[in-house]
Amino acid sequence: MLKIYTYKKCSTCRKATKWLEERGIEFEERPIRETPPTSTELRTMLKARGGDLRRLFNTSSQDYRDAGLKDRLEGMSEKEAFAILHETGNLVKRPFLIGKDVAVNGFREAEWKEVLG
Repeated sequence: MLKIYTYKKCSTCRKATKWLEERGIEFEERPIRETPPTSTELRTMLKARGGDLRRLFNTSSQDYRDAGLKDRLEGMSEKEAFAILHETGNLVKRPFLIGKDVAVNGFREAEWKEVLG
């Protein structure tokens, strides 16, 4: 079963879940702020994103700017980045879709079609 981490006020998250529903793709929705992805899920996404930690972060959020992560991220360890993301789910780039052989975040329809078939 696919899991999708979303934020209820995020229009992109709503578009992604609607897209999945329209295609009859089953998923379990989780609130990203209250239950952020696990370290294992973050590691899977990191691998899918070519090892680029920045691609796990919601770089447009005020929390990202307030924490000064733009300047800190380059020297940050994977363990430290995962701790920050797990502590503050709002920092995770969403929607965050994960499942067996599926790991994609952000919603770009063409990419999701390619990943989900």
